[in-house]
Amino acid sequence: MINLFDLESYNYNLPEERIAQTPAEPRDASRLLIWHVQADKIEHKYFRDILDYIKVEEDLLVLNNTRVIPARLNGNRMPGGGQAEILLLNPVNNSGEWRVLAKPGRKLKAGAEVKIADRVIKILAEEPDGIRLAKIGENNQDIFNFLEKFGSTPLPPYIHSENSNKWRDRYQTVFANINGSAAAPTASLHFTPELLEKFNNKAWVTLHVGLGTFRPVKSQDIREHVIHKEYCEIPELTANEINKIKSCKGRVIASGTTVARTLEALKGKAGALNTDLFIYPGFNFKVIDALITNFHLPKSSLMMLVASFAANLLGNSEQAQEQALLKLLNIYETAADMGYRFFSFGDAMLII
Repeated sequence: MINLFDLESYNYNLPEERIAQTPAEPRDASRLLIWHVQADKIEHKYFRDILDYIKVEEDLLVLNNTRVIPARLNGNRMPGGGQAEILLLNPVNNSGEWRVLAKPGRKLKAGAEVKIADRVIKILAEEPDGIRLAKIGENNQDIFNFLEKFGSTPLPPYIHSENSNKWRDRYQTVFANINGSAAAPTASLHFTPELLEKFNNKAWVTLHVGLGTFRPVKSQDIREHVIHKEYCEIPELTANEINKIKSCKGRVIASGTTVARTLEALKGKAGALNTDLFIYPGFNFKVIDALITNFHLPKSSLMMLVASFAANLLGNSEQAQEQALLKLLNIYETAADMGYRFFSFGDAMLII
């Protein structure tokens, strides 16, 4: 018996050498584990083989077109000159105010100022969970221009790179075109333009990845975890494609957990909202039929989403939820033993 709501139930041991430090080259040379949930079968392939499991005439591939901004700024506190780091999370509005994470937090309270290049960033207020409200620039376009010159790519802390900007292009999907994310939708990093071209039916949504996606779960009872809101949108064209595919009995394949959350938050309908949807076992998926995803951090909300989706494919009873989580943990252990690479620059899974 496993407690589906106990944080420790989503823990697993991962040797440090399994954490990918560099991306696969080419992108689609990463490995791909196929999990046939109902058949209780696993296959080991490469990402370029994904076409063998998708009916390009009948299925719809949905991707997140967000673009990772160079959201990390390094400067000096004023006065005094001590080092400071600002990580932009999401805009409050278009007046240049953003929610940020600031280091050192104990020094950067409301009223503090940080000088970066020729610009002074002011901390306006303190919010829960260490978040600060800061005045970054005149408007969002001004801020994006400033980041391109002085910002750096916000690689996750488990990627030990002396120069994160070395990966500025690689920590970006090949189709990224809407500025806004502080982290990449990593499941889609495996697609090359050539591979994407082979999918007859594809559509885009937007979810700007922020604190909601990468903040660790700290509540022992996972149901007490609160997801920070992230902007997401389904365009009318994508909603129409979903309706068309569903009416023809095709599958909607979500490329990544951010796509899954967007489609489920908006129930596949056109629209936009700031979502705090937290998906864990017991959730009933209404839109997606298959999921592409990477191997996620222990005890993360993303593992909970993956376990929940697999349980849906098994009927979503309490027994199915327990079975799905135990199998997921077993798959992670198998993947680690077989040398799969984990986390953002790591390998992928296709859950069908």
